[in-house]
Amino acid sequence: MGAGTSPADPAPVGRAADEPREPDERDGTAGTAPPDPATAATDTDTATDGAATGGRPRRSRRFPRFTRDTARPEGGGRAASGDAPAPARQWPLLTVLGAAGLGLLIVVLDPFDQAFRIGTILIGGALISGAVLRWVVPSVGMLAVRSRFTDLVTYGLMGTLIVLLALVAQPAPWLDVPILEDAVRFTIR
Repeated sequence: MGAGTSPADPAPVGRAADEPREPDERDGTAGTAPPDPATAATDTDTATDGAATGGRPRRSRRFPRFTRDTARPEGGGRAASGDAPAPARQWPLLTVLGAAGLGLLIVVLDPFDQAFRIGTILIGGALISGAVLRWVVPSVGMLAVRSRFTDLVTYGLMGTLIVLLALVAQPAPWLDVPILEDAVRFTIR
């Protein structure tokens, strides 16, 4: 048995079953010898499917043992047509990254009072807008990382948590949550 072979696969003619197979140039799968005409006629599966015509082995519908390629995410197509320039094709991702970058810039430069809070809310808002874009726009380009549901939950939850943390940040929080005060009071004392 070589790597990627099945006990149900017959050994190729003129080769031991334990010898490794050579890759096939046509489709990148493990090569096999052309089917023997005597066995091809008696094999009911390939004879009824017609898959043995042309000397090609019948492909299995089983999930492959080794993944050779990755599938694009659900919304992973271009957000604009192919003749548009590259930045225009990725406008959803660039919108989210631009808003998050602006929020980071405001936090780092600290140009005004409450800049930390405003910048952090802008970062959280960018993630929430990414979740909304992922939900509304059918093709969001590289903003689609995982499945639509996973992206919605991830972007939405992270954005909401960042906004809430910015609102309750000390000193002088903009949002007063009594349960948080009780939790801090009981953990510190």
